[in-house]
Formats: sequence, C-alpha cells, structure tokens
Amino acid sequence: MAKIFAPKSAELSRREERNMALARTIAVQGMVLLENNGALPFENVRTVAAFGSGVRRTIKGGTGSGDVNSRVVINVEQGLQSAGLTVTSMDWLDRYDGIVHAIEEEQKATAAKILEKEGVQGMIRYYFSRPNIAPEVPEIGEKDLAQKADAAIYVIARNSGEGADRHPIPGDYELSGVEKQNLLALSKAYEKLVVILNVGGVMDTKFIRNLPNLGALLLMSQAGNLTGAALADVLLGKAAPSGHLTTTWAENYTDYPSALTFSHMNGDTDDEYYREGIYVGYRYFDTFNIAPAYPFGFGRSYTSFELFDPSVRLSGEEAAVTVTVRNAGERFSGRESVQVYYSAPAGNLEKPYQELAGFAKTGELAPRGTETLKISFRLSELASYCEKCASWVLEPGKYYIRVGTNSRNTHIAAAIEIPERKAVSILKNKAVCDTELDLLHPSCAPYSYEGEEAEKAAAPVLTADLSAVETETVQYSDAPAEMTTDKEYTITFQDVAEKKAELSELVAQLTVEEMADLCIGTARGGFGGAPTIGAESLAVPGAAGDTTSKLLYRGIPNIALADGPAGLRLQTHFVTDADNNIIPGLGEAAFGGLLMAGMPVPERPEGAIDYYQYCTAIPIATMLAQTWDMDTVEAAGDIVGGEMEEFHAAIWLAPGMNIHRNPLCGRNFEYYSEDPLLSGKCAAADTKGVQKHRGCGTCLKHYALNNNEDNRQGCNAHVPERAIREIYTKGFQIAVRESQPLSLMTSYNLINGEHAANKYDTVTAMLRDEWGFKGLVMTDWGTTGDLTDPEADQGRKYHPSDAAACIKAGNDLTMPGSQVDLDSIIRSVGASEGEVFCPITKAELQLCSYRILKIIMTCALA
Repeated sequence: MAKIFAPKSAELSRREERNMALARTIAVQGMVLLENNGALPFENVRTVAAFGSGVRRTIKGGTGSGDVNSRVVINVEQGLQSAGLTVTSMDWLDRYDGIVHAIEEEQKATAAKILEKEGVQGMIRYYFSRPNIAPEVPEIGEKDLAQKADAAIYVIARNSGEGADRHPIPGDYELSGVEKQNLLALSKAYEKLVVILNVGGVMDTKFIRNLPNLGALLLMSQAGNLTGAALADVLLGKAAPSGHLTTTWAENYTDYPSALTFSHMNGDTDDEYYREGIYVGYRYFDTFNIAPAYPFGFGRSYTSFELFDPSVRLSGEEAAVTVTVRNAGERFSGRESVQVYYSAPAGNLEKPYQELAGFAKTGELAPRGTETLKISFRLSELASYCEKCASWVLEPGKYYIRVGTNSRNTHIAAAIEIPERKAVSILKNKAVCDTELDLLHPSCAPYSYEGEEAEKAAAPVLTADLSAVETETVQYSDAPAEMTTDKEYTITFQDVAEKKAELSELVAQLTVEEMADLCIGTARGGFGGAPTIGAESLAVPGAAGDTTSKLLYRGIPNIALADGPAGLRLQTHFVTDADNNIIPGLGEAAFGGLLMAGMPVPERPEGAIDYYQYCTAIPIATMLAQTWDMDTVEAAGDIVGGEMEEFHAAIWLAPGMNIHRNPLCGRNFEYYSEDPLLSGKCAAADTKGVQKHRGCGTCLKHYALNNNEDNRQGCNAHVPERAIREIYTKGFQIAVRESQPLSLMTSYNLINGEHAANKYDTVTAMLRDEWGFKGLVMTDWGTTGDLTDPEADQGRKYHPSDAAACIKAGNDLTMPGSQVDLDSIIRSVGASEGEVFCPITKAELQLCSYRILKIIMTCALA
C-alpha cells in the first residue's frame, strides 16, 4: 500500500488556473513571426475562415514519454471562439474530423489485433514505430470559399515523437499536394492569408513563402494545453510574438550536411557518421556560405527595433558587451533579443565563421522606448578543443565580436586580441573517434556582407591580459576505496540525517544483494515483460519508475521519477481499493488512446476511491528556447517543480538537451536548439526553476549524442572528439556547472563503439572529474535490454549495454530494472576477467549506492 498524495476531487484547482495562465504567457514569448505583410495583428476582424489540420486537431506537444496528460487542450478553433471570433469553416472542419476519426478507429482496430496476436509488447512496438504522417486534409471547394470571412488562416500541423524519425516527404517535412492546392486557393480568395505552423520542428516553407497574397507566416509551435488561447492573443494583438528561431531553417532539406546519411536516409541505422564534425547548424551554413530560408536567431515583431552604440570592454578575463535597443515603431510595443557572436582566428584548428557567445532580451518596450543590455562572457569560453594536445586552447589572433539579432544580421563591435596561444584547460582525450572519418572542410569563402571588411579594419582592438585567464589541469579519479564502518548496530537513514553516522557507514553495512537492488529500478520482469513501459511507479501513478522499497527497514524510502520535458507526465485519474492499493487498468492510463486499445478493463471493486493528478502541459522545449529569455524558461521550470512538490515526484526526467543536428530527428521538439550554449543556458534555467522546490530535482538527458530515434538502442555514433566536446556535450557541461542538477540520464546509443551507459570516460571522467557533477547518473529505460522486443536485441549489429558495466562506468541506477540486471550485478562483484562480461568491485558498487542514497536523502528529507 502506497501513500497517496493526489486529491480526490476532480475540480479545477487554483494551481491549475495559475499555471495555465503563466504557460499561456510563456507561449506568446516563444512564437516566432517569420513573415508579416501587414496582416497581423488582426484589425476589424470578427469572422475567420480557419482551415488546415491544426485548427481542430491542434498539437500541444509531441508523442511518447514527452507527452503530458493535462485536463484540457484548447485548440485553435476554441481559442478563436473564446476570443469572440466566429469561425465560418465548420463544414470543412467537420469533414476533416471525419477523416481523422476513421483513421483513428482503423489504428485502434489494428492495435487490438496486434494485442491479440503479439501481446502487450507487440502493441507497444506498433505505437512507438509508427511514422507520424499527417492525415490528408480534404480539398477546399467552392462551397467552402463561398463562406466569406473577414480573414483566413491555414494551420499546418505536424507531429513526431519517441521511437521514430521523420521523413522528408509530403505530409511530414514537405507539404502534401492537397495542402498546396488549398493554400493556393485561399491565397487567391483572400487578400492576406495568414499561415500558421503548428509544428515541433523544421519543415519546408518554400511554397508558402511564394504564395500570392501571403499576409503572414507564424511559427505557433506546440505551446502546451493553452496553445489555441495563446494564438488568439497573438492574432488579435493582445500580445506580440517575440520569439526567435533556435535552429536554422534551410531552403532545401538537402542543404543540411547530414541530409543524405542521417538515420534511415541511407538505409543504415546501425552506424551514424558525423562527417560534418563541428559544422552543425548555423556554424555550417555560415562557414560554407549556404543561404538559409530563415537563419538561426531569426524572428520578426509587430514593431521594428534599432540597435545602437554597441561597445565591448575587457576586465580581466571577462568581456562585457553593452548595446542599446530602441523600439523604432509608432504603434506596437514589443521585445527584442540581442545576440553576441565571436569569430575566432583560424590557426592550427579550423574555426566556424562565428559562434554564439551570449544573448539577452529586452523587457516590453513601448514605441520609441529604449533599454541598454549588457551581455558578458569569459575569454576561456571562446576556446576550441585541440585533440592533439587534449586541451581547450585560445589560439592567437583577433577574435571579432559581433552584435545583432540573428546569425545573418550582425555587425562587428570590436576585436579582442589574444597575443599568444593559451591553454585554458588541460585534459585527457576521453571520446576518441573509433574510425577514420572523411570530415567536411570548408572549400569556399564563408558568408559575408557588404561592409564587413571595413568593419574589421575600423574595429577597436582590445588586447587580452592572459595572466587573468587561469589554466586548469584536471585530476582524474582513482579506483574507489571500499567503505567501512566499526559500528555494529543497524544504521538507519535517520541516523545519517541526525549525523549519528556517516552515509558511507550505512553503505558499508549493506550487502551486495541490497546494493544491487538499490542500483536498479523496481521492475523485475524479463525484458519485454513490462506492460506499463514508462509508467511503472507505484508511488506516483503514471510516473516512469521508482527506486527500491526493499530498504525500508533502514528507513530508506523510495522516490518517484516522472517523465517530461513538456510538463509532468502523470496519470490524470487513477483508482485504488479501500486500502489504497492502486488498481491497474482503471482510470486514465498514463499512455492512453491507441496504446490502450483492446486492453482489458477490470471490474471496479466496492469501496474504490478515485484520485486525480492534473498537470500543466507547458510549451515544448524548442519553444521555450525560442523565447531567448532565461527568466521565462526558469518560470516554466517553476511550474513543473510546483506540481512535482504537490504530487511528490522527486525527479523530473527532463530537460532534454540533445542538439538539433538534423531536422528529421523525431524528438527534436524535446530539445532546445542546434547551439550548445543556448541549450546549456536553457537547461540550467529550467533546472533552477524546478530545484527551487523542496525535494525536487531534474535529470538532464540524453547523455550523449541521442540525435536519431530509428534504432536508437543499437546505433553507433562515430564522432570526432572535438565535435563531442564543442557541440554535443558542451550544453550538458554548462548546465551542470551553472545549476548542478540532481541527476542525469545516459542515452541508448553507442559513442564511438561503446555504449553511452557503459562508457566510463564520459560518465565519470568528463561528467564528474572535469565538470564537477555531484548527482546520480541513471540509464534510459531499457538500455540493457529492449523492453518492447527482446528478440530484436539478438538481431542487432550492436548488442545492449550491461548492468554491471553501468556500475563500472559510474552509471549508478539502471532503469527500470529487471531480474537479469540484478543477477548480472551480483554475479559480477569480485568476479575474475573472463568469468563475467564486466567484473566489478564491491567498492564500485558501494560508490554507486552512495550516490543514489545521497539523492534520495536530498529529495525525501527536504
């Protein structure tokens, strides 16, 4: 019997109202106005012809573990109607509803057949492997166009999620033929058509941008359960969108350097070769002089802004950029994001054309209003990683500091002169590439703009005092020593809390079997036997899992780990018997809809009790980053942390912070950006928001290089170490150093031939020794064996990771656990080489147990 913290009332709470209002405000800040030819905001509009897949079937966020079960989702139609507008296209919307309903019924029937033939795991495989191709919309006919309105909008919706990557085909990355036909018809029928993108990632916009009478193009994104209401605020001018892109939107999909080899694109999902190296996103487009459709950092407003008087000052190691922003418009207030980039000199190391150094966002500026921003960074942050010398180094030469509003709209404010080569961090190579890569190298002049050379010549030069830049030499961990105690009584958690004993002494008293139990989750079935994958908590129904309850005799509680990152994913409604034992199958499942099709529903016993856990679906991570406002991102984390505290979820399995390497990644919506600095700053802000709440912590994921979903458990990422350090792990490093999250999750994939979960050099040497991480490390769910298809493990080129090897690596907690994992750890303690897959010492198992208990103490005794 678990203690239940959820309320028994289903009434809308004040907390829900407060959090939804805040999420609505955040959503507006993250919407990106891509085009506006005078159509927005609406003026004298009372009726709207609303077409497109996202009007009534609005997508609040992607699928999979990142989905959030909220009380209600306000779609675009409802948002418009609540704002007092009349939607005139009801017949068309009803026809599309019929199409979608028929497809959903067909999918449910298919799922039920799979359930009958292949069991629960077969149905779960079907759920996670389906491509998210949008159902074809009906044509807009003459009858539809005859229903005249004051304005017309067309909402294009695209979904994606865990387990499958996207495809560059119609209905996904591309517009479908019918969508193009409908857009063309509307643009001819209305003077200014507003196109709205309800998407979690990039899509091709060429056709849209070339439409006649295009009035506006707005990236609404996926804004959580108040998406439709937030959109109405923007359309009606109640609030101005102030978002800027966090990913480069290419003119053509083939413009991305990994376009033809990413994931399934070349037919090989076993091996992913990162031939582009450090040239990811704008670093590639700018260096290789490829014009994007919309550059990194781009975003318009209802007003216009001017930047003036940029200046750069050096004080020791810190560089400070100040710039004044003026709202140059006459009618609308708004906010502007200012971005600072640096162009490092090419020495022994190739350098991108420019890299983001810092950013800031103004407050709400009234017409003609001004604000002066200060953006600071340290000189050591401009260093590049040298594989040859295993160090972060500043190479000599001029570092041009650029100030602007996106990567293609900057101007040089100064040059910082580094007089000689300076190593700022001396390390050891810990992620050496396991194969020879034919890396991309620039073969043309980079992007430039008129007057750039004159700006360089006229730029004030500030010479750095390198004596102010310290050189760090990292000391790596030795093998751990065994923990001991001379205390003979049974040490309890309370003894440690009251400082009657050290935590290490409690650990010293634990048996190998107890520590093994502690170091894996509570699931004990075989692989493929978990009927509630991703929702296995008994402490907080719908949460992803718990730590063990087998040490309660020492007063050690379990803690619940709940999914994210677009809010807290819990079971909205669950039922217990009269003794508070949770009854599986009653209420609303954490993974509902298609996944539960055909599942048997148990009878409701006499005396059953209903409980409710309604959480807020906040905007997706990409949209949070599009605010370019860390206070806003922290506020989103604060929403989640408050709900965690209420429902007693200790660890939020978020934020996700993998890099937007390619727009087809199925989980890009869960991640912030193509840029590691922006990603790291966002993750730190999110973490600060969550961890200000008592007993609550975040879990950075997926560490590292979880950049594709197809065959994610068996994909080997072949990556140069420089790219790993400068692009793919730098965001984790920033988040760890600035916010010290309580936990971190390793990824499914292999990194240069070794599973991320089993890689000591990244889990311990880099994460703990180099960056100073103090929390616990856990695996992703089913890293050591496929939870949905155990037979698939045998057919893969690369086999799963190993639970004992997780301990050896410093990966403390294997989730969700299995009897196989438990046996592997116990059998491996003190074993000899060749006797087991990975021999481990008792001291190594103790160290993992210690770190888990330390976090449990932080959460449970807060």
